[in-house]
Amino acid sequence: MAKKQSVGEMVFVLYALIVFIKFLPVLFKNTALGASIMFVALFLPIVIYVLYKKRKKMSFFESKNSLEAIKNLAPTQFEAFICHLFDKLGYATEAVGGPNDGGIDVIATKGGVKHYIQCKKFITQQVSVGAMRDFYGAVVNKLSDAKSFFITTNVFTLEAENFAIGKPIELIDGKKLMEYVKLAGLDKTISNRPVFGSSVAEKCPKCGGNLVLKTARKGSHVGESFYGCSNYPNCHYIKNIE
Repeated sequence: MAKKQSVGEMVFVLYALIVFIKFLPVLFKNTALGASIMFVALFLPIVIYVLYKKRKKMSFFESKNSLEAIKNLAPTQFEAFICHLFDKLGYATEAVGGPNDGGIDVIATKGGVKHYIQCKKFITQQVSVGAMRDFYGAVVNKLSDAKSFFITTNVFTLEAENFAIGKPIELIDGKKLMEYVKLAGLDKTISNRPVFGSSVAEKCPKCGGNLVLKTARKGSHVGESFYGCSNYPNCHYIKNIE
């Protein structure tokens, strides 16, 4: 089934046709001049439209600063929101979700290292251990220096949480997701306050990067949360949660 054109696309096609007809005589008289005029006449509105769409998209996602608003997103919108969130946290993101996503919805890259994200926009359903196993199976051979994130708007079952212990999977439930929203500055009402009601400053005192809520994956503190610098491994600043 053919994809329907949006109103904006139809308007642009009509505009391009008018420009072509208008400057066709100039093109025949002076090829270089005619081509230059057509290029400018067509390129400028494209740039303006792209900037408008980008700003509109940013405004849409930045208005989603409550868990309820995020839960109201469609699954594909939720994946796009997670891309926007991790972009704000200093990652370069790529949405790969879809029917053949291989269990990975978003790839987030920082410092040349790819991290893999699974997104589950659940309202009442909990993330099961089966879903956790499937995700781990999809990323286990990809994780050398990287880590993975399993993000849901609801919660994980106890079995799913136990399965993730000791594995490079950070579990982000609805509550923790809102903490990330605050870290990214999307919750503008408290963006200049200390992070998450603690005494931790929003910025790393060593390098100025964002403090990110992390979970220890090894050592004597496995499973415990702490604040680490988003510029790791270039910066190793850590602040324990008091």
